[in-house]
Amino acid sequence: MHISEFDYDLPPELIAQHPLTERDRSRMLVVNRAAGTWRDGGFAELPTLLAAGDALVLNNTRVFPARLIGHRITGGERGAKVEALLLRRISVEPNEWEVLARPGRALRAGAALEFGDGRLRATVVAQLEEGRRLIRFERAENFDQLIDEIGNTPLPPYIRRDAESAGAARLDEPEYQTIYASRRGAIAAPTAGLHFTGRTFAELRARGIRVVEITHHVGFATFQPVRVEQIEEHHIEAESFEISAAAAATINAAKESGRRVVAVGTTTTRALESAADEAGIVRAGRATTELFIYPGHRFRVPDGLVTNFHLPQSSLLMLVSAFAGRELILNAYRHAVTSGYRFYSYGDCMFIS
Repeated sequence: MHISEFDYDLPPELIAQHPLTERDRSRMLVVNRAAGTWRDGGFAELPTLLAAGDALVLNNTRVFPARLIGHRITGGERGAKVEALLLRRISVEPNEWEVLARPGRALRAGAALEFGDGRLRATVVAQLEEGRRLIRFERAENFDQLIDEIGNTPLPPYIRRDAESAGAARLDEPEYQTIYASRRGAIAAPTAGLHFTGRTFAELRARGIRVVEITHHVGFATFQPVRVEQIEEHHIEAESFEISAAAAATINAAKESGRRVVAVGTTTTRALESAADEAGIVRAGRATTELFIYPGHRFRVPDGLVTNFHLPQSSLLMLVSAFAGRELILNAYRHAVTSGYRFYSYGDCMFIS
């Protein structure tokens, strides 16, 4: 399939820049795959669309402040400003990380860097593809705690903040996090979960809906651009996930009893599909996945999907198109555009069943 088959027009003013004050008051487009129809609704009605015994599966990964702002050090003097987005840890000793660096052209192997007003120093070890670098941090006590203190929330580029103000990014720390986030390790939020509130969970429990948590750490793969014309040639880099024995048992029990499994978000979907065998039985454990889901994929686990609206030509839009059909999804997206839905991370959502 050609990448142009996953394009749509989006006015910039529909890209949500801030979340709603009440997260669960977002709009929700309710899509029926079998009928090929949709209707306008609200996220607050989600519990009423599920039935007792259904399993609602959430991704409890927690975003850490992975965006570091610092300077090059030349001849012992502080030089040009640099940014490094921590993508994944390569080794603990030495403490080496793969990062997305800016400005990439200036950061060649051997470049000395400092972050947090000199509290953390690093050296560029190697240049990698797509603007990435391998950097080695000098020894620092309580490294994770130091990153929490000097790092910034790694917001997507379409959420506009004052680039010169670290404080502006700090303001998004509570907003750009699900209320159930508990497992530190993501560089982006599983945004379908941003709509959930205490009210939502209270109603889900009252209706007998099983809420299940798994972990899929959102990494570079989730927002990695599709740079090939034929999407089948795209490769997704590995991301880690973990499904407990209790979570797997609950999901499998729902399937066995004829109840639905509803995935909240594309990362949850990829973890479930990666962990399932050919019969659709979810296996507990910790693993990595490079699964790229696009039209033609045979889903084995989820019967429903809660998801936000995704960027044109993105692997996430391709996953949603695989689940519901490309034409239905693109027509639903066009309806959402003409109806003024809010798009992307802080935007509205869809429930597809």
